Formats: sequence, structure tokens, C-alpha cells
Amino acid sequence: MTTASNKTQYRNSVKFMRIAMFIHKWAGLLLALQIFFWIAGGLIMSAIPLDKVHGKHLANRDAIDSQPVTPHISLDKLIERHPTLESIQFSRRLSHPTITITDANSSTVYHARTGEVMSELTHQEVVSLAEHYYTGDGTLVTAHLIAQPPHEASRLEQPVWQVDYDDLWRTTLYIDPQSGALHRVRSDIWRVFDFVWMLHIMDYDERSDFNNPLLIIAASLALLFTFSGIILLYRSFKPAFQKRIKSAATVK
Repeated sequence: MTTASNKTQYRNSVKFMRIAMFIHKWAGLLLALQIFFWIAGGLIMSAIPLDKVHGKHLANRDAIDSQPVTPHISLDKLIERHPTLESIQFSRRLSHPTITITDANSSTVYHARTGEVMSELTHQEVVSLAEHYYTGDGTLVTAHLIAQPPHEASRLEQPVWQVDYDDLWRTTLYIDPQSGALHRVRSDIWRVFDFVWMLHIMDYDERSDFNNPLLIIAASLALLFTFSGIILLYRSFKPAFQKRIKSAATVK
């Protein structure tokens, strides 16, 4: 009776182990590269400070905006022009104090002294603004207005000035053509982080969908891979199990 029981136990144990090994092998084969991306990507992203990613060491967003602005016109008259008003911001565009009013459809920049709508920035004004913002040690290479901002401008929908520098990190500033506000600071640090993030969440298009089906499938396979690996590891270090296997094999 004991012999028959040992044989059955042996067969069940071997069958169970073969299933675990099968799952572990094929899940590992399918996920090997992605697991490497997850581990390496996690290491890289945790090693790079977010301040560096956001370019705070390369540009100062408050270089101009922090200066106080005192309006010399009636805000009530400006507000009347915007029935769907959402926000009012006081700022500066070089030496000019400004009031930016944002409504449901767009933003309008007014001169804080005259109340007139300000025209778009000229190339020279953009260059001057960029030099105020930029704190790196590079030289300005190009500055041009682009109608459709690239991916690295983080989904800006309106036209924007793109200003490039030749420093070590290839810094790029994205400046609003109307208000002169610094929208984005990008560098090779951000670009590396963004590329690693894309591999990490497996969204190769928008790089923002953390709930995409591909990631869910890969994570499910990774869970099976991990669970089967734990089983194999547990069995390989369990003395009692090893003794039963040897005893059953001897009886057989």
C-alpha cells in the first residue's frame, strides 16, 4: 500500500514539476527581452533625478515671470470680453507687463498698461526670451516657429517656438509665441528617460497609456514566470521532497 502510494506521489510530483518547468521556460523565452527592459529601465529611471529630467538645471521658468506686474487698466472690461473665462495670469514679456486671459477656446495676451492685444513674438524677441530663460553653457543654434509641436513637446496643440542649444545635453526650449511663457524644457536626459519609459510601459505610440493590452498580457506572463520559478526554487531546496523522490524512484 505504501509502495503504490509512493509511486502515485512520485508521478504527481514529477508531472507537477514538468508543468512548472514548461511554463517557466516558455514564459521566460517570450519575456526575456522585456524583463531586461523592465529591470534596466527601472534602474535608469530611478537613477536620474526628476529635476534633471525636467531640465530645471538648464532653464529657469521664473526668470521673467517672477517679476511683479501691476495692471493699469480695468480688469472688468477685459473680463467682459471673455464670457467663458477660466483663468487670469499676470506676467511679463521681456519689459512688457502682460495679462493672459484663458477661456474655453483660447488664450489672449493683453498689454497690462494699454489693454491692447499683443502681437506675436518676433524672432529677435524669442531669442532674447530664450537667453533670459536658459541657464546652461551652450550657444543658441536655431529658433523657429513650428505649427505642429513634436512628441517631446508633450502634446502641445498650438504653434510654438522651438529654440535649440549646442550644449552637452542638446537642450531645447519651447516658448509660447503669444505670451512668451516657457512651456517645456527638453534635453537628451529627458529623451533617454522618455525612451526608457516607452519600453517600460510598452506603449510605442503615445508613450502614455499605462493600461494598454500589450502591457497587461506581458505582466500576466511575467506573473506566471515568477510563480513557476518560485515553485521550482522551493522544490529544489526542500530536503523532504528530495528524499521522497529518491525513495519512490528506488521502490520503482
